[in-house]
Amino acid sequence: MRFLLRAPWGVLCALACASLGAGPALAQSAVGTAAPVNQYAPVEIGRAIRELWTLSPEVRAARAELEVAGARARAAGQPLYNPELALSAENADVDRRTVGVSLGLDLSGKRTARRAVGEAGVVAARAGYDQMRRDIAARWLKAWFAARLAVRETELGRRRVELMQRFAELAERRLKVGDISITERDLAALALSEAQAQQAALLGRAAGAQATLAALGGPADMPDSLTLRSLPAIVGEQPAASDQLPEMRQAQARVESADAGIRVAQRQRVPDPVIALTGGRVRTGPGAGMNQNVIGLNLTVPLPVRNSYRAEVDSARAEADAALAGLDAQRLAVRARHRESELRYAALRDASAAFSGSRAAAFDERTALLERLWQAGEIGTSDYLVQLKQSVDTALSGIALENETWQAWIDHLSAAGRLVAWIDADDKDSSR
Repeated sequence: MRFLLRAPWGVLCALACASLGAGPALAQSAVGTAAPVNQYAPVEIGRAIRELWTLSPEVRAARAELEVAGARARAAGQPLYNPELALSAENADVDRRTVGVSLGLDLSGKRTARRAVGEAGVVAARAGYDQMRRDIAARWLKAWFAARLAVRETELGRRRVELMQRFAELAERRLKVGDISITERDLAALALSEAQAQQAALLGRAAGAQATLAALGGPADMPDSLTLRSLPAIVGEQPAASDQLPEMRQAQARVESADAGIRVAQRQRVPDPVIALTGGRVRTGPGAGMNQNVIGLNLTVPLPVRNSYRAEVDSARAEADAALAGLDAQRLAVRARHRESELRYAALRDASAAFSGSRAAAFDERTALLERLWQAGEIGTSDYLVQLKQSVDTALSGIALENETWQAWIDHLSAAGRLVAWIDADDKDSSR
């Protein structure tokens, strides 16, 4: 406002002409922002994420956990008891030679209940694996967007240094011909030093963004020309979509595992009988008629007198109640996360579109106009620096807004259960 109040009519006319000239370009930019985005990610991004899933240690660990759960499920589905072989020989008044086979009988269905626990563990491990793939992809995409926009910040910072360098050189020339004072020349030199220091900070920030991206693994040779030019629309909430998210599937699997654990504890209270079959030969004395073949059947049933295993059932029921409460809490958290991400992305998307369609995006035109006005003597050195600094800061704020908007969009896709489907068109489960 200070610049407009102090500027003469010639300055206002120049600004008006620049605004009219920039009108079609700005309108085209606004239309480009509202253009629909592709349904799936670019091929390069999908290929990079698939390579990331292959190389990431965290994804490999989650895959190993899934294999462990599968092995445990197979083990839980095996029979509980193996047959036992007993050989007996006795030399006394009566010589005895016998062979016996015994086997415990699972009459209460313990094996079935244990298999259900193992299968629920596989479902939970699969959900954990899908969640890890989704989370590592989201982290990589957010780091990639941050790194790309950090490069744009450094490019804008380089432009600022060039402008300040040119400004300092022009100030030196104008000082020699007496157009400006020494104080104004020194002000230009100080502005150049500040721009160089700020550029060093931007370069350090860009290096940090690249380091974050490299720490996640994945490919390091993404093409520089790859970009997403328009912000996608909001993903609408679909019925029952939240129940298919990895967090919900994992929580539901814990509930099923706890319910199966109750059945295991209940059936553990039922004793399993052991049946034994024995056969052999007994010799009671000398002579051919003293040898006899014998066969026997034995049944053993444990008596749950000292320990009825009721406490184990109560413990399993308490664990099931805790798992059910955890499922309800997870459902509330998922819905709240989806709603928060939707509102945040909508607000940032609208702000980004408004910024792109405003005069704030016309950085090159403003800087060129300011330089012409300063050289013409229409504005002073201090006013030029204030306006130029405001233009650079506004442009940097626009890049920061764009970065935050893309970050919010990744969070929104993840919360809506559409991130993996957007990355990989061949993925059949769009809720991962």
